[in-house]
Formats: sequence, C-alpha cells, structure tokens
Amino acid sequence: MTNDKGQMTDDLITRYNYDEFIPEKFEPWMRFDQSPALGESAPDFPLTRLDGTTTRLSDIWSAHLYLVVEFGSFT
Repeated sequence: MTNDKGQMTDDLITRYNYDEFIPEKFEPWMRFDQSPALGESAPDFPLTRLDGTTTRLSDIWSAHLYLVVEFGSFT
C-alpha cells in the first residue's frame, strides 16, 4: 500500500481509482469502525504536499494550536 516513505504505491492508487461505483469496489474503503473515536487523537501519518514534498501530521499539529483535517474525493 505505501512504500517505506509512507507514499502511496501504484497498486493502492489503482485499487482506489475504481471504474464502477458498485459495493464490491467501494466497501473495502469504508472502514469507519477502525477510525478514531470522538475525542481521540488521530494517528500520525505522512502527508504529501502539492509540491510533492512530504510532512507528517504531527509536524503540522505541533506548529498550530488547532488543526482541521478534511478528507474528500472529487471524482
């Protein structure tokens, strides 16, 4: 899924960019039961900036008093 730098691999990208919106293809991505509970801290993970450089959630979090992370898909 990710390489040793935490970057997405081609295999992960291929599986995410499915060609049909059918349950067999999108349900594996819906693992809400594995998400942090309300009030829990998010796990630290790598983030890729628009310029291709990487940072970590913890680096951004430590630089700001509040942090909102929004995930979405614009497909």
